[in-house]
Amino acid sequence: MQLRGALLAASIIALPMVASAQPVTGLYVGAGVGVNLLQGENVDSVSSPFYFDSTSNPGVKIGSKVGPAGVLSVGWGLGNGLRFELEGDYRNNAFDSATLSGLAASELGLGSTPVDGREQKFGAMVNVLYDFVGLTPVVQPYVGLGVGYQGANLHGVSAYDSFGDVLNLKNSTEGSFAYQAILGLALPINAAPGLAITAEYRFMGLAGSRSYSGTLTAGGGGPTEPASIKLDQDYNHTFLIGIRYNFGQTAMAATTTAAAAPAPAPAVQPARSYLVFFDWDKATLTDRARQIIKEAADNSTHVQYTRIEVNGYTDTSGTPQYNMGLSIRRASAVKAELVRDGVPVAAIATQGFGETHLLVPTGAGVREPQNRRVEIIIH
Repeated sequence: MQLRGALLAASIIALPMVASAQPVTGLYVGAGVGVNLLQGENVDSVSSPFYFDSTSNPGVKIGSKVGPAGVLSVGWGLGNGLRFELEGDYRNNAFDSATLSGLAASELGLGSTPVDGREQKFGAMVNVLYDFVGLTPVVQPYVGLGVGYQGANLHGVSAYDSFGDVLNLKNSTEGSFAYQAILGLALPINAAPGLAITAEYRFMGLAGSRSYSGTLTAGGGGPTEPASIKLDQDYNHTFLIGIRYNFGQTAMAATTTAAAAPAPAPAVQPARSYLVFFDWDKATLTDRARQIIKEAADNSTHVQYTRIEVNGYTDTSGTPQYNMGLSIRRASAVKAELVRDGVPVAAIATQGFGETHLLVPTGAGVREPQNRRVEIIIH
């Protein structure tokens, strides 16, 4: 009971700070910082006169420490949960040691050897993401996939063994195609419409292998000879906390009334309402729907108004959670058409009510055309 009470109290405190999750519409920018875990990289081959001359799969895996990571992104939301973005990213992991097995362990008689230096990755990715609108009332989950190109820079890398041999690799960058998967949560902030806090996990892998050259100096004052290694299996687990700002999203907070002026005010125009109906389980506009929206947009230019409400509804078929998301998508579609017809985007406030406020009362699971609607109210 104490835990339940604490959760309830935390929810009550948090409610004034957060807003209902809305679909990302139009241009947005984002940024995130966090940590990157680089899995042990496999040494695919080694070439040197001292160690495994031109040997493939010598049994060496290089471990690393947790390092910093960051991303910057710019994207475009379609208003139906789908969005596209271009991302620039950076990851930095210091090497720790090399774990040896198989041929490497038998040749050197070691289980591991120290490694200095670091690997820095930077590049650009193109991502496709989908927001689960209406799945939860406040937090908005999303998933995504991305492809792009990454540069993997080795800096100050040196490896040592018990015989005094030292492998030094040149500071160099090798590029590779990359892919990633994204899991995230967005928490909209009520005090700043369009702003959201994000938390993400990203798995990124580099395709193929990368070759780096250097020198190997034999212990005890021995000669220095050219050497090279080939690395593959560059897998990254990245955890980020960030912010996102959607320029196209309008505030959902209630509009406050203006104070009355001392001078006599003109007569208030009555609110004008328009109904736009949708096909079952659809958020696309019919030709008749576009005619009604055009009429509402034209009439808004002939009256003095303070705001235009666009409220979405559904019938009772489907789950309440799905219907909430569908009503939001319908409202967003009508809003976008109003903007195309010349209504300023700042004058429009959208909201979804799901299967509540039925125009025709029905039981659960009923497909009623009159309830599949969006209402445009000009105040």
